[in-house]
Amino acid sequence: MRVLLTGMSGTGKSSALEELARRGHRTVDTDTDEWSEWLTDPEGQPDWVWREAPMRALLTGGEAGGPLFMGGCKSNQGRFYALFDRVVLLSAPAEVLGYLETVQPLLRAGADAELDSGRLSVAELADALEALAPEA
Repeated sequence: MRVLLTGMSGTGKSSALEELARRGHRTVDTDTDEWSEWLTDPEGQPDWVWREAPMRALLTGGEAGGPLFMGGCKSNQGRFYALFDRVVLLSAPAEVLGYLETVQPLLRAGADAELDSGRLSVAELADALEALAPEA
């Protein structure tokens, strides 16, 4: 089971991943140089995107026991949605987010579940994510 936690900055992706790791789950925060890199988009702007070869290798590799929870929000993540069993959008109140009107609708369109991290504690988020990714 491969679960992507996505959402805009400030929605609790990293906190949820930390709690899931504390509970013994495999987690990957893709907001590192290991998983992401700066490229130039078609408009000539810098874009922090997933490194496609390592990401594809991770997502197509064999199951190493239990669910894999990954966190990230990159412009090229939609290319990988078919490799995830679940795509979960973490949302939060507008006052803590930027680009709410432009980015979140794109994320919502690709998600198959949404959790409101503004109303749930980190532990409650982890509980809900565990329920979405039962052990095989």
